[in-house]
Amino acid sequence: MSPGSTAPRISWRQQYPALARFVRNRAAVLAALAIIAIFSIAISGPMVHTVDPGEMNMDFIGTPTGPCKQFPLGCDAQGRDMLARLLAGARISLAVGVVSCLINIIIGVSVGVLAGWASSSERNGVRAIDTILMRSVDILQSLPLLLVVIIMQITVKNPLEQALGGRTNVPLIFSPDLLSIYLALGITNWLTMSRLSRGEVMNQARLDYVLAARSIGQKNFWILVRHIIPNCVGPIAVAATLAIPEAIFIESFLGYVGLGVSAPQASWGTMASDGLGYVTSDPKQLLMPAVAISITMLAFNLFGDGLRDALDPSTRS
Repeated sequence: MSPGSTAPRISWRQQYPALARFVRNRAAVLAALAIIAIFSIAISGPMVHTVDPGEMNMDFIGTPTGPCKQFPLGCDAQGRDMLARLLAGARISLAVGVVSCLINIIIGVSVGVLAGWASSSERNGVRAIDTILMRSVDILQSLPLLLVVIIMQITVKNPLEQALGGRTNVPLIFSPDLLSIYLALGITNWLTMSRLSRGEVMNQARLDYVLAARSIGQKNFWILVRHIIPNCVGPIAVAATLAIPEAIFIESFLGYVGLGVSAPQASWGTMASDGLGYVTSDPKQLLMPAVAISITMLAFNLFGDGLRDALDPSTRS
């Protein structure tokens, strides 16, 4: 470089190639914007539309009503504001999705990383840790989710309600109904993440850079924390993102079959169940929660696919 010349400017696309690949994926960008909008509406919506989702308006009880000035999306057959119930359902679904994602990351990644690193060890005593953890995962994975939820509803929800002093004394996302769902997902939903984390750690442990780090005398713990785990962040982040719509669907399904939140709390699943009886006379009672579930799940799935392609360009076609 000649004296007085300046270094060539590096564009943000060269500096952040993963972000550049993500931005080129228009579907993923639209999905990210939709997710931001859904979170914003769920958080700020009740501050703007302050109607209680469980409040029954006696003048509208009997049959569902259409939109009006007081109720922009109308009321259901019990005289409850549909817009307020959609906003409450969004908070519940997103809370379940986020908590499930955190459980996946904290428990699933911890167990998977420990098992994968133990499996790659040359000592039989350490490798036995992998066998114990993975057999425990196999046992837990054999438990049906619905059975776990039913057991939680029977054994946990009532004691939690008594300990919290009732449902009205705690925020909606910490209600006994949702806490029991969190616990059910905590027992069953991190298992897939642990298997993925284990496989990623085992693959990384076989690569040359790990052998090189060992050859220069670096300690195993430092190799794991400094080298292997950072290289596993991409696939784990994508799996965690894709686990959110799965948890949202599970919560909606449980609400639909009557195992989710209890009345008068509203979730998209309970709204769909209530609207099924009016599918011919007033189909919007079923369509509104169904569309909300579909858009949210589609947005998270497209975002997860875009994130996967951005972090691992070798998977792009």
